[in-house]
Amino acid sequence: MSRAPAMHPPKVETFDLAASVNTDPKGFHRPVDTYRVEPWGLYMARPADHPQFHYLESWLVPSMGIRATIFHFTPGHERDQDRYVDIGQFDPGPSRWTSRDLYLDLVVRTGRDTRLLDVDELLQATAENLVDAATAEEAITVAAAAIDGIAAHDHDLDAWLGSLGMPLSWR
Repeated sequence: MSRAPAMHPPKVETFDLAASVNTDPKGFHRPVDTYRVEPWGLYMARPADHPQFHYLESWLVPSMGIRATIFHFTPGHERDQDRYVDIGQFDPGPSRWTSRDLYLDLVVRTGRDTRLLDVDELLQATAENLVDAATAEEAITVAAAAIDGIAAHDHDLDAWLGSLGMPLSWR
């Protein structure tokens, strides 16, 4: 009987506002074009050297447990999605924010649908004690609330957060 490969621990990322640097989960320091802090969240826009996308924009919204991202795909790598949402824990600070990804993701296709991804990863991480049961339950609760809110606004993430007093603006 084959066993699934070991799951990676939750991905941790830092956002250094003073230095205009984003340190990705692999420890690479990425220069940031824009950080903008709102009372309810942090916006980041930066170039990317990924083969499938050349630029990304994200909003970290700690009270909702989400990170919403627009990927600017390179030609030939486009995906049928408008927003990508990571479920996680976010710790804001005056000059540095941190995020801890909790495996679950949502793909939002505005006006059409919202899909939940990577449930298997969360379950495997929980089975391997990389996250405790309470944290896994929190991730599921956050994802369900986000799906409900987005769906109630015609699968429009921006409209949902705007209705909560968190208007998103993008580049």
